[in-house]
Amino acid sequence: MKVGISCNALKHSGGLERYAMDLIRGLAARGVRPVFFARKFDPSVPEYALVEPHRINVSLLPGKLRDMWFSRRLATLRRRAGVDVLIGCNRVDGSEIAICGGTHRGFLRAMGRPLRGSDSRQIALESQQYARSRVIIAHSELMCSELRELYGVDEAKIRVLCPPVDDERFSPVDASTRAALRRQYGFGDHETVLLFASSSHERKGLPLIEQVVAALDLPVVVAVAGRPPERASARVRYLGYVKDLENAYRAADYSILASTYEPFGLVGIESVMCGTPVIFSSNIGCCDAIGDSAKYLFQPGDSADLRRAIEAAVAARGQRVEPADPGDPSGPHPAVLYDATVQAHVDALLELVADISPTH
Repeated sequence: MKVGISCNALKHSGGLERYAMDLIRGLAARGVRPVFFARKFDPSVPEYALVEPHRINVSLLPGKLRDMWFSRRLATLRRRAGVDVLIGCNRVDGSEIAICGGTHRGFLRAMGRPLRGSDSRQIALESQQYARSRVIIAHSELMCSELRELYGVDEAKIRVLCPPVDDERFSPVDASTRAALRRQYGFGDHETVLLFASSSHERKGLPLIEQVVAALDLPVVVAVAGRPPERASARVRYLGYVKDLENAYRAADYSILASTYEPFGLVGIESVMCGTPVIFSSNIGCCDAIGDSAKYLFQPGDSADLRRAIEAAVAARGQRVEPADPGDPSGPHPAVLYDATVQAHVDALLELVADISPTH
C-alpha cells in the first residue's frame, strides 16, 4: 500500500504545511515513506529525506488558476507514482482523505466578506474535494459543524481528529529556567505578560486586545511574536520572529487571541503544554480541547468581556498548568482533552488508510 500526501509546500510555513511535516515524521516512525506532492520543496528540512518528492510547478500561471492546475496535474502524477490512498492537506479534487483545517465559506461568513469570483473558484474546488473524498478529517468540532452546515456533508463521513503537537518541544520548564527566560525577553517580575503569537493580527484580534489593555490600570503587557504590530508602545512590545516559540510560551503568563475566525488555534494547545494558560475568545476551535483550569474565555468581539477575562487572569497570575506527572512531562496532559502526540494522530490516520485502501 502506497500513501500520498498533497500540500502546498514542504517547508516551514503555515498551519497545514506544518501539519503535513508532522505527518511525515509520524509516518517515518511507522516505517512509511509517503509520496509527497507540493508546489515548493525546501530540501534543507529533515522531512525532505523522508518522502518521495514530486513537484507541481504552478509559478508561471496566474494566481487564480494555480489551485485548479495543481489539482488536475496531481491526478496524473499520483497514478504514475502508484499512490493507493492520498491525504489532501490542500484543496485538491481526488484525495481519499481530505484534511479540513478551515473552510472558505466559514472564513467568509466570519469575516463578513462578500463573495468574489476567486472565492467561488476556491469554494467549488473545496466542495468537490469534500464530495469525492472517502473520509474528511475535521481538525475541530467547529470544522465538523461547518462541514455539515455550509457544505451539506453527511456526519458519517466526518472524523474529528484534533491536530498533533510535538510534545518533546512544547513542554514546561522549572521555575529557575522560566525566570531566566523572562529576563531574556525583558519581562519584569511585576508584569503580567500576554503572548500574542500571530502573522495575521487583524483576524486574530490584536486591535481589540490593544484597546482593552491600554485602558487597564494594571501592569499588563502584550508581547507580539511574528509579524510586527503597526505600533509598539510600553504596553505592546514586539519580540520579532521567534523561532523557539516554546520559550516565549514558557516565559509569558498567558497566551491571548481574540480571533474573528480560528478553525483550531494550535497556539492554544502549544501554550498549555508549555504550562501557560490561555485567554481566548470562545469561538476559537481549540477551546473545546482545553480543560477549564487552563483557559479564560470571553465573548468574541466583546471588549467588556475581554477586560473581565484579563482582570480575572491577572488576579490568578502565577498559576501554571502542570502535566499529570511532573516527572514525565511528555505523558498525558490534564488540560489537553485529547491525545495530542504526533504518533497517536498518525496511527488513527493509518487505521483509516487501511480501511479505505483498495488492497484492503
